[in-house]
Amino acid sequence: MFSGKQRYWWFQLIGWGGLFLIHLFFAWFYGKFDTPQDRTQFFMRALSFLVIGMILTHLMRMFILRLGLLGYNRGLQLLNFILLSIITASICSIIEQQVYKQFMLFTPREIDVLRRRGIWLVSFNNMISWFIYIFIWNAIYIIYHYARDYQQQQIDTLQLKSLVRELELKTIKSNINPHFIFNALNSIRALVDENPGRAREAITELSNILRSSITMHKTESVTLKNELAIIEDYLALEQVRFEDRLAVSYDIDSNALEKQIPPMMLQMLVENAIKHGISREVRGGLVYIAARLSNNLIELCVQNTGKLTAAKEDTGFGLNSIRDRLKLLYPGRSGFEIRQLSAETVEARIELPA
Repeated sequence: MFSGKQRYWWFQLIGWGGLFLIHLFFAWFYGKFDTPQDRTQFFMRALSFLVIGMILTHLMRMFILRLGLLGYNRGLQLLNFILLSIITASICSIIEQQVYKQFMLFTPREIDVLRRRGIWLVSFNNMISWFIYIFIWNAIYIIYHYARDYQQQQIDTLQLKSLVRELELKTIKSNINPHFIFNALNSIRALVDENPGRAREAITELSNILRSSITMHKTESVTLKNELAIIEDYLALEQVRFEDRLAVSYDIDSNALEKQIPPMMLQMLVENAIKHGISREVRGGLVYIAARLSNNLIELCVQNTGKLTAAKEDTGFGLNSIRDRLKLLYPGRSGFEIRQLSAETVEARIELPA
């Protein structure tokens, strides 16, 4: 593969070389190679055309890059490139006229026009011809950069999606951790003799959670209804362990149930409430889960009994993962906050685009 600089020079050679071949064809077609003098004049004019075109367009490109003209809005870009094409075409025409004069390369027709109408008409005609070439050159240059930037944007989007998926996988793995499975299996073992029916239900709940963790990475979002189903299974298993030390309350807006949210995000807030709140309270406490729609936003809220410390707020993969995922999925359109709502209550709140 060519580097950017090599690709540019190949385009220059192919473009101006193609124009030379077109001129060569028409010169041959119209019989302008009849005498050695005609052929010499043609190739000298063509050589000066190629050299002037390549040098001046290269200098023009340096000017474009130096001033950052490609970064302007499209309307201003168009105006700048038209003005730049006019200026460059005028310079090319002046240089070409001087070369023709120095090496006596004017055709008889051009000499006749020079005598009758003066140098300015010939210069203006040449400038128009050069303007067409320069404007086409600029158009191709702009289109190439737009195409390259669009391709880079597509690559960046794919990389972003890959990074989001990787974060989601890490999140899922961090959620279904060995400690939770160990505690759940111990709780189920205790139920086997005491309450076999509840033990079977607990096994089903654990199976649902594990199955969800395996398949969740295949989707970018889930409905709030499905997320709540996993949370209910998770809390049911935790209630086996904590018994009457864990109380759960829901306040769910029915209109929000079919809205799409990132998988396992709300569940992570609930697990954080259990791990850093209820499990550290001797008397246990309440986990309150709310979801509502407000101003085209989905508001997810988890409150739990407990006290917030700086260490709990700023460290840990779970909360950092939530922040990272929100920034990647909804840049500038989401919010996440965890705070001490009252002396005995911690609140975590997420806002997502509806």
